Amino acid sequence: MKENVEDRSVALGQYMIENNATVRSTAKQFGVSKSTVHKDVTERLFRANHNLYLEVKKVLDINKQERHIRGGLATREKYLLRNKQV
Repeated sequence: MKENVEDRSVALGQYMIENNATVRSTAKQFGVSKSTVHKDVTERLFRANHNLYLEVKKVLDINKQERHIRGGLATREKYLLRNKQV
């Protein structure tokens, strides 16, 4: 994505809100790093579009609260798959 960083941060923020997406899934969708997404939606978006930033912050807070659950499910899936292969 070779465009203005403010425009990119707005696009990333809108995607995250519309899809209730995680930083990782947003990064994959846009072909940028997780660090870039995080910096764009937490720092650059704050300056570019404060109202959108507040909405994205809600999504980030929910994702932060749920990440231990997703991690546990991923680990469970990993070991179920491993046991089926053995």
